[in-house]
Amino acid sequence: MLESIGSLTGSPWIYAVVALSVLLDVFLPVLPSGVLVITAATAAAAGSTAEAAGTAAVAGAAGQVPREVPSLLVLVLCAATASVLGDLVAYRLAWRGGDRLDRAIARSRRLTRAQERLGAALSRGGGALVVIARFAPAGRSVVSLGAGAAHRKVKDFLPWSALAGVAWAGYAVGLGWFGGQWLGASWTGAAVSVLALFGAGSLAAYVMRRPADAPAPEPAA
Repeated sequence: MLESIGSLTGSPWIYAVVALSVLLDVFLPVLPSGVLVITAATAAAAGSTAEAAGTAAVAGAAGQVPREVPSLLVLVLCAATASVLGDLVAYRLAWRGGDRLDRAIARSRRLTRAQERLGAALSRGGGALVVIARFAPAGRSVVSLGAGAAHRKVKDFLPWSALAGVAWAGYAVGLGWFGGQWLGASWTGAAVSVLALFGAGSLAAYVMRRPADAPAPEPAA
């Protein structure tokens, strides 16, 4: 994958590929969107290092056109924007899902628990669960569908979805960048960065599985 993504880093298509992968993985969590973002950032770090070392000047002297390095800022914006758009699409589809979707959620303990916890979190004015779920495997799908099926207000869900998208995109791009800077554009650098992303996902999944805080007992009359 590293070689394939590396061949795209000199073209604007890299942004389209990243955006499409992130947009669709709310419906297909098996898509390796995080791995793709990390690999693109790793390739960008390697290209930046090569330029700093004078490789671009050598290539120019040989009559070759230096390969451009993708902008990390644009990469973050593409991934974050696609994340929010995917969340909103899933949210709207679940909002209009009707009785069939409600029955499907009722049959899933995971979806039911996430819907209950999300509703409690949003009603208290906090949506940290939305941000945490963005890092957990399939957590984004669970939360977006749960919010839509429960008819939560979009103004309560959208800001947290945007924060989650920016946090996840920044974390993934940062992992790929620093991994590429420290370990180079190799499978080792990409693998270490991906393991760090999976580690954050495992921690987020653990937090999501924890039972919600029990309500405080009402004082005796």
